[in-house]
Amino acid sequence: MKLHELAAQTFANIEQGDPHLEIFAAAGLDLAEPGDVTFLANPKYTPQIQATRASAIFLNEREICDRRDIAILRAKDPYLAYTRALRLFNPDPPTRASIHPSAVIDETAKIAETVEIMANVVIGKNCEIAENVRIFPNVTLYDGVFVGAGSVIHAGVAVRENCEIGARCIIHNNTTIGSDGFGYAKDENKHWLKIPQIGRVVLEDDVEIGANTAIDCASVGETRIKSGAKLDNLVQIGHSCTVEEDALICSQTGLAGSSVIGKRVILAGQVGIAGHLRVGDDVVITAKSATSHDVEDGKIISGVPAFDNRDWLRSIAAFRRLGEMARTVRDLEKRLAELEKD
Repeated sequence: MKLHELAAQTFANIEQGDPHLEIFAAAGLDLAEPGDVTFLANPKYTPQIQATRASAIFLNEREICDRRDIAILRAKDPYLAYTRALRLFNPDPPTRASIHPSAVIDETAKIAETVEIMANVVIGKNCEIAENVRIFPNVTLYDGVFVGAGSVIHAGVAVRENCEIGARCIIHNNTTIGSDGFGYAKDENKHWLKIPQIGRVVLEDDVEIGANTAIDCASVGETRIKSGAKLDNLVQIGHSCTVEEDALICSQTGLAGSSVIGKRVILAGQVGIAGHLRVGDDVVITAKSATSHDVEDGKIISGVPAFDNRDWLRSIAAFRRLGEMARTVRDLEKRLAELEKD
């Protein structure tokens, strides 16, 4: 791909370099070779510009580069431009319309002609698989599952009965969609009585679910992951939860039942959300934090229980000085006692 074509498709401007220079791949500063385009987004890595072997580099509008032997592409967001370049050089392989002989497909299932179904896939009654879906080996779709056009379901995934997968979704290995919600009532003898879980899970369009994640169905109604949301590996979504558009949920985060996660929320690793809560739009909850209360739109919170991130940072700074403060208090108590003797 010529440099001017790359610039056009990544919304960058050529500041320096031959517009007809051929670019073949994208790579990080320390890994790039001649013919590659790289990027700088974090000032920490600025010194690597002098050593990179890349033929071109995405830079923001302020970054200074005094090398004359490298093409410079100016972009408002170099990381975004680099991501677009990676996608250009590494497109998804086309779907090969085929059904492996070992696949078990119920005769009532409706399978589009352009679907690729690999070995040992099981598809239950009344399922519907739309165009250009790719289903990897050992996937199980229970009865009544719908999979939208262009979605990819990786090996080992199980999608339980009546769940719906939107268009262009990606579900990674060994994830379970629609497992029973964790619902029990205590009977007269203090034994746990299982509450039937008869709802379903809906993934809207352009959702991506990481490996080994579990999304529970609702006891009634539905658990819904809305368009553009991204879930990492090892995430637990409890029954009847709603995750709004473009939320980002990182690894080992857990949502208790009936939680609502707002639009564009970021839940960092190992965050815990108690049940029946609403986390407002554009909230950020930092790693290893937990909340047992609703969170207003736009807040950044930290800690257990979580509170405003700035207050949390001040509290942590004070916590590290507790030993010193305790010694100071003891010294003051000793001096006060001596004064009182006088």
